[in-house]
Amino acid sequence: MLNLFKAPQRNVPYILFLASLALSIWLLLRLILSLQVGWSQMSMPELASVFAVGLWFDVAALSYLLVPWLLVSALIPKRWSGAVWLTKLRWALAFVVMFSLLFGAVSEFIFWQEFSTRFNFIAVDYLVYTHEVVGNIRESYPVPLILLAIALFVLFILFMLSKLLRFEIKPHSLNRKLSLVAAGVLLPVLSYQFANVDQMQFSKNAYANELAGNGLFSFSAAARRNELDYDRFYKTIPQAQANAILKDNGLLRQAFASAINSGQEVPDISNIAPFKRRPKNVVVIMVESLSADYMGSYGNKENLTPYLDKLAKESLVFDKVFATGTRTVRGLDALSIAIPPIPGQAIVHRPDSDHLATLGEFLEAQQYSTFFMYGGYGVFDSMNSYFRGNDYKVVDRTDFDKSTIQSENVWGIDDESLFNNSLTMIDRMVKPSMPFFAHIMTTSNHRPFTFPEGKIDLPQGHRDGAVKYTDYAIGKLIENAKTKPWFKDTLFVIVADHCSSAAGKTKLPVEKYHIPLFFYAPDLLPAGHYSRMVSQIDIAPTLLDILGAKGSQHFFGQSLFKAEREKMPERAFISNYQELGYYKNNTLIVLSPKQKAEAYQVDPVTFESTPVALNETLLNEAIAYYQTAARAYKNGDLNEARNLY
Repeated sequence: MLNLFKAPQRNVPYILFLASLALSIWLLLRLILSLQVGWSQMSMPELASVFAVGLWFDVAALSYLLVPWLLVSALIPKRWSGAVWLTKLRWALAFVVMFSLLFGAVSEFIFWQEFSTRFNFIAVDYLVYTHEVVGNIRESYPVPLILLAIALFVLFILFMLSKLLRFEIKPHSLNRKLSLVAAGVLLPVLSYQFANVDQMQFSKNAYANELAGNGLFSFSAAARRNELDYDRFYKTIPQAQANAILKDNGLLRQAFASAINSGQEVPDISNIAPFKRRPKNVVVIMVESLSADYMGSYGNKENLTPYLDKLAKESLVFDKVFATGTRTVRGLDALSIAIPPIPGQAIVHRPDSDHLATLGEFLEAQQYSTFFMYGGYGVFDSMNSYFRGNDYKVVDRTDFDKSTIQSENVWGIDDESLFNNSLTMIDRMVKPSMPFFAHIMTTSNHRPFTFPEGKIDLPQGHRDGAVKYTDYAIGKLIENAKTKPWFKDTLFVIVADHCSSAAGKTKLPVEKYHIPLFFYAPDLLPAGHYSRMVSQIDIAPTLLDILGAKGSQHFFGQSLFKAEREKMPERAFISNYQELGYYKNNTLIVLSPKQKAEAYQVDPVTFESTPVALNETLLNEAIAYYQTAARAYKNGDLNEARNLY
């Protein structure tokens, strides 16, 4: 190595040096992520394309990053060209650039561990809530140590390079300066014109497509596409045709006023569902990131959910339930407004999302006390404003006495403390004669996965321990609720907001949307299984019918026991922010931007997906649901004061 340092230093253009640093770091990140995914997950042509297409996106991103360096380089006066201070400044700036690029690569590596994607809509959203997100990262990872390691690594690499290279100090000619300015103008223009994030979708393998991307490039694209207009980006059909298709599938929606003022008699519960009598109250426990495959009652052998598995034997268990999305806000949409997931942002997170015809609006109008209770800060993802604007009484961690909280992190308080405080709030705020509906959203099964010590036999900081702690906390909630006078008249609904991961070979891996759903009311409902396919959006209309409340016909979701009795078509809706999935008859239709559509045959047991030819009937059904839902939101047809017809 000493002989290497004695060799003559090679002159390199400074901009070429910076470009090489960026391309090397991005290549290294792509290599590490691909090895983590496993090269066996991709064919050789796909693997080769990962790096070829990846280089294209890296160059496209670099075309923007180089602009200030090109322009500044063109402006440097001749008298500064050989100055010692300029050389030192260049090395200092090289440190800043390399440190920033490595920090971005580490951040993207961490993001990949959670979502198995390049930076996307979620990363854009997270910038809005820096307190929660940065705090979560600090509590999950040794951030100071990571920063120190990056800094030391960068110093070492630059020190080594400084012995081998030196920056060109020759003054630029006028022609060279004009060339630099031209490059600074043309490179971003050409990148914008010819590079498009949709070019990531070069194969049927979602892993390969994501690996080929560049985090900075995909982040910028996500920021530009934060709202996706369905009619502009997706396949459409005439609305009259869509309405006819929905009617044939049993969907004929009523406006809020028509649904709430319907003169139709409420049928006896025995004609609707297997209940012995109607519940008076409902408590929905929406569990953060609880995939069905964590639970013994859905096939898991690790004993992570002993209480819920015991509870399953006393509950009506829904075997095939599918979440609508990959984030909590999608689950909240499904449980409150029961709409197929529209592209772009969830409705909860959008402006002007108040006074919608939600489950809470319908129940509040029928003299129920309605609550949304959250273990975190409800300002996150606009939860407080959404639920407060739709007739829920909102309770979050800021409303709880500090002395009642056993443990907390930046994401939320422990689930046990949330449940204890929720019961206290219900007792305090609900009049004895008034029915209530409480939607409780947990946080413990979210990174950094911390919870009170001594509760379970697994350590903190890992998903398995958080799942088992949440199971323990739900057990404590049920046991405490049994002491309440309202327990015998209450239906407990246990459901997840989404799965813990949505990673897979396909854009929408069906198995990564499979979530648990229990109806528990030991005095009201016999234990059993419901084997039909269920979408998360079916829960809200089902609860209204079970309660004998009006409004179920307003929603896009099916009332499940009615659907079973009338043999309505089984279907589910799954999505990420861009791809919209319609799952029916073991076939998944996927609608994508640029009017694209694909079809997959889905194994009903393993949920493995195989590409097949499009079925026109199912394609039109998918378009009918998503197009109508998107237009309903856009046109205000989801508002409580709007008439549909």
